[in-house]
Amino acid sequence: MKVVIITGMSGAGRSRAANWFEDQGYYCVDNMPPALIDNFLEMASVDTNRIDKVAFVADLRSGSFFRKLATTIDDLRKRPGIDLTVLYIEAAPKEIVRRYNEVRRNHPLTGAAASLDVIEEERQKLEEIRKKADLVLDTTNLKVAEMNSELDKMFFGGRGASNFAINISSFGFKYGIPSESDVMFDVRFLPNPYWVPSLKKLTGNNKKVVSYIFRNGMADQFVDSVHILLRAMVPGYINEGKYHLNIAFGCTGGHHRSVAIANAVAEKFKADGMRVRVNHRDLDLQNKRK
Repeated sequence: MKVVIITGMSGAGRSRAANWFEDQGYYCVDNMPPALIDNFLEMASVDTNRIDKVAFVADLRSGSFFRKLATTIDDLRKRPGIDLTVLYIEAAPKEIVRRYNEVRRNHPLTGAAASLDVIEEERQKLEEIRKKADLVLDTTNLKVAEMNSELDKMFFGGRGASNFAINISSFGFKYGIPSESDVMFDVRFLPNPYWVPSLKKLTGNNKKVVSYIFRNGMADQFVDSVHILLRAMVPGYINEGKYHLNIAFGCTGGHHRSVAIANAVAEKFKADGMRVRVNHRDLDLQNKRK
């Protein structure tokens, strides 16, 4: 029997993950007390009630019952006939606060409004479970369709190092530094298309802007050097049990240079066969604020 335990941070997307598993034919049970998982599997294995695929959402909503999840995971991994996968879902704290504020719901840990302190407390309580996870999915920059695509790759594309993700983003320093980045590069040393009237309103996705930024060879040399550096870091991240590397490139407005460089570095990693996600955080921000 295939068994998936979906756990992780509140507001990170556990319910959406459960919806995806249900679409894949899994029998899904939300907010299952860990102590009852074994009993459910016993009933599900009876011929008259036979269930071949089941997914449980287990998290801190179950209160004191949640403390038994670590033991339950260890027991299920020893049990014959059970193919267990533990999926841990997380997101950047500021993003979780934004999501809770958007839907105007209280955080289940305290029953009050979500805050960075509450989210940090939850993260600490979940640390032991995160270490036991087979797969970790960071949904900070993912839309629903992108999240579903990542789950599809994780569960139907094999396990191991192939599930390591390179998350590349562009941003504008004038709008703040992305707190979720592991490595950040300042690309304001490159030629700025903003001061060229014909390029000012275009973006780093435009070929004319890219040609301008890469015209003197400096950008090419930078992209090659960054790719070599980061590629050397990936095996170490995997060996340390990390599931993703968040790389951010910043320029003044996040409109031209950072976008073009982020795209170029992403193409390098795609050519390496890595799983790559690209997010241009501030690409449309200037137009929206006018």
